[in-house]
This record gives sequence, C-alpha cells and structure tokens, in this order.
Amino acid sequence: MSKVPPLIYEEHLDEVATLLTELFDADDQAAIAMVMRAQADDFFSGHDDDPSICTLKRAQLDARTVYAKYR
Repeated sequence: MSKVPPLIYEEHLDEVATLLTELFDADDQAAIAMVMRAQADDFFSGHDDDPSICTLKRAQLDARTVYAKYR
C-alpha cells in the first residue's frame, strides 16, 4: 500500500475552498474569500512551514475551521 503524498500548499488551499462549497454549500466566490481571509490571518502559515500537513484529511478539518471562523 503506497502512501499518498501531501498536497502542495496551493493545492491544499484549493481543496479547502472546494470543500467549503461541497460541505457548506458556499458559492465559489464566498469559498475563495473565506480561504483568502484565513490566509491573510496566517491561519495557513503552519502549512507553508510544514508541507507534510497538507493532506486531504487535514483539508477537511481546515474547511470546517475556516467556515466556522471566517464565514
């Protein structure tokens, strides 16, 4: 069984935005705006420092947190 490599930082942000549209019915513009606000607030700075945490599982957790804090 091969290990799935982590996403690159930009892919992770895209995945979080996609999950915001899928999980919370946000439209694309709103999802992108939430991710951008979170990024400006340094929410994702740890992801940039440690790319190994940019996983699909982490993206789901991040989407829930971003939605709760930045909607």
